Amino acid sequence: MEDTNKDKLITDMKVVLADVEDLLKSAAAATGETAVALREKASDKLKLATEKLSGLQEAALLKGKEAARITDDYVHAHPWRAVGIAAAAGFLIGLLVNRKS
Repeated sequence: MEDTNKDKLITDMKVVLADVEDLLKSAAAATGETAVALREKASDKLKLATEKLSGLQEAALLKGKEAARITDDYVHAHPWRAVGIAAAAGFLIGLLVNRKS
């Protein structure tokens, strides 16, 4: 479901940006009140895109905080297991870095 929401958001952003680009091209060729109306419409579309991205940012922040809380709870419940996992990860990273050098 998360991937579906992400794909929908990406599609929505592409549509909004394409609309704004078309509006700005039209506004460049237009004059007077028509140009002003097209610029305002483009501005509204950009505000909509900004609001959607802000919502996505807030959701990602909440998920990140939840993941940090869960990790913290796990480490407090199983400290030695967490130390072992960290040591194994450090060892593997060390092997990979040493291989590249």
